[in-house]
Amino acid sequence: MDSFSEREKAFEAKFQHDEELRFRVEAKAVKLFGTWAATQLGLKGDEAETYAAKVLDADMAKAGISDVMDKVQKDFGAAGKSFSDHQLQNEFTIHLTAAKKAVMEG
Repeated sequence: MDSFSEREKAFEAKFQHDEELRFRVEAKAVKLFGTWAATQLGLKGDEAETYAAKVLDADMAKAGISDVMDKVQKDFGAAGKSFSDHQLQNEFTIHLTAAKKAVMEG
């Protein structure tokens, strides 16, 4: 195998690893955010876990987290809760930071 092929395979392996890591971090962040949202909605125990799973499922609708934000904002509105998009984004950022730390440590 020549040097170029070896470098190409190494680059592809690093890219795959980085993408898997990014996916794990985002999934964990969405789950944490969903758990936080469940708490804001007054859900506990199994109901909170189920809600967090639904938020995670919502993340598969579109690229990025806009689908997650739309779901949570809609659910908050239906429950009479008022959070601005900015507040939700800040809260998600907190959970994203926690998720990065957890994935890197674990």
